[in-house]
Amino acid sequence: MKEDGELRAKLAKLEALFRRAGSPGEKSAAGAAIERLRGRVTKAGEQPEPEVELQHSLPDIWCVDLFCAVCRKHGVRPYRYRRQRRTTVMVRVREREFYREAWPEYCQLHAELANYFNDVTDHLISRVMGSGGSSTLDLK
Repeated sequence: MKEDGELRAKLAKLEALFRRAGSPGEKSAAGAAIERLRGRVTKAGEQPEPEVELQHSLPDIWCVDLFCAVCRKHGVRPYRYRRQRRTTVMVRVREREFYREAWPEYCQLHAELANYFNDVTDHLISRVMGSGGSSTLDLK
């Protein structure tokens, strides 16, 4: 993820934004961001969690694209080793931090993407192809 110094600088900017916020919504958003960052900044004398390499095997290329976008948004560089499948993504992160911040966002967006694909598929089958599209098959 990001270095401790960068996080502290960002925290200082957010605190300044919080102090001069114009609306209650702006103030609450800045306050929530400050709390998230404070959890990420290591305290004096505390050892930061070491980074580990995680491997994620995703079901399809759309999930890979979504996962990589979420990783990059959170400052994580996704990569793949030679001869790995296209649906395998590696990341080097602080595990607890990653599963607290980036992974829930990916899961939420993945669920929305799956719902969207289901809606498009149902529309295609029912309206465009003129079929009921029932997933039950006739047994012989």
